Amino acid sequence: MRKRFSYSIAALFVMILTACSNEQEVVTLYKQENPINLVIYIPETFTDNQQETIKVKLTQSGEPVEDADYVHFEIWNQEGTVHYEMEQAKKEKNGVYSVRKDFNEEGLYFVQVHASNDGSIIMPQKQFVVGKLTEKDVEFLESHEKPQSGGHEGHH
Repeated sequence: MRKRFSYSIAALFVMILTACSNEQEVVTLYKQENPINLVIYIPETFTDNQQETIKVKLTQSGEPVEDADYVHFEIWNQEGTVHYEMEQAKKEKNGVYSVRKDFNEEGLYFVQVHASNDGSIIMPQKQFVVGKLTEKDVEFLESHEKPQSGGHEGHH
């Protein structure tokens, strides 16, 4: 009787294990994420009274994203005296998108890119310096605070 019970338990265990092996096939039934990759390019220097270009390169599955659903730039400075609202990027070529802006005030700036393609959304943010940092900028950096998001309004 004990042997029979042991065989029954073993058979039940084998059935459970074989049922679990089907889970690998079930995973393929769900939509697979195909994330966007994005690199932000900031000019090395900024010139007074001249527009500068900030660019991003979008790729997905190793290929340039030529016709993204949307690519928006939002730019602001840490002190809050400069804030360029979210704006549609200019499409260039080879997955590159850009925006041109004036940077007439020195200090710490942030750019946040909102991009989407084929259901994948990405919103990276990068900081950069125009000219010299102000005292408030230095205090902010030394405090290790997170920057305020530039976006106070909803998206789409």
